[in-house]
Amino acid sequence: MQSEIKLDKTNKANIHLSLYLCGQENCDSGHCWGPVVRDHYLIHYIESGKGTFYVEDKSYFLEAGQGFLICPDVLTTYTADKKDPWTYYWVGFNGLNAESYLKRANLTLDSPIFTYNKDNRLLDCFWDMLKARDLKKSRDIRFIGLLHVFLALLVESVEKPNTDYESKSVQQGYVQTAVEFIYMNYSRKITIEEISHFIGIDRKYLYHLFETFLNTSPQSYLINFRMNKACELMQNPALSIGDVSRSVGYENPLIFSKMFKKIKGVSPSQYCTESQ
Repeated sequence: MQSEIKLDKTNKANIHLSLYLCGQENCDSGHCWGPVVRDHYLIHYIESGKGTFYVEDKSYFLEAGQGFLICPDVLTTYTADKKDPWTYYWVGFNGLNAESYLKRANLTLDSPIFTYNKDNRLLDCFWDMLKARDLKKSRDIRFIGLLHVFLALLVESVEKPNTDYESKSVQQGYVQTAVEFIYMNYSRKITIEEISHFIGIDRKYLYHLFETFLNTSPQSYLINFRMNKACELMQNPALSIGDVSRSVGYENPLIFSKMFKKIKGVSPSQYCTESQ
């Protein structure tokens, strides 16, 4: 029997940490999932029973109180024991902070197994996530809060902290600061040079960090952010194309229109017509 919640992965409201899905399953004897590749992090925690987790050329036989991490873009398989099939909970997530939080919990591709059997607080997080599906006004806030609590419990349970995460955490901090700067200043004529100067790092280094963590350049991120904001503004019939253009940092509506068509595939006027 399976219970699952899936969220919209296209919603990037929280770029730092986003919950994608969570659920629980009472597996049948020998139930197998995979081989499969994920595009996000996925943690399974075993409530009862046993099973085996396969990743790359390794296999791990696991039981109640243990869990395993699945990393993005890695082929994995996991199978319930035939005599004592497991019941497990899972949570899928991603974001700029995801990898650094996991490293603080000593969870990596090379070290994907953890044990948590000192209390029921980890299970409580899963139960609360499943119950949060019924919330109407604050479900997304509750989910992200519970995910932070869940990861904090894993970090606190580590006997020997991993300090290797610190350098990457600093790098992620630079990217976060840049993203926040764009969010606060996209409506005026800002440059990548200004962003890097604000953070206190070299422009080329900022480019490297964006490519590493976001798979895009700072300039492309800024342009796409502005175009997405323009789409939101064009839902307001009281605003002209010129109004929208100036509101997202383009003084010249013609330049804005050319960039909008390049990114969205249609002109601003066509977009307004089609979205009505």
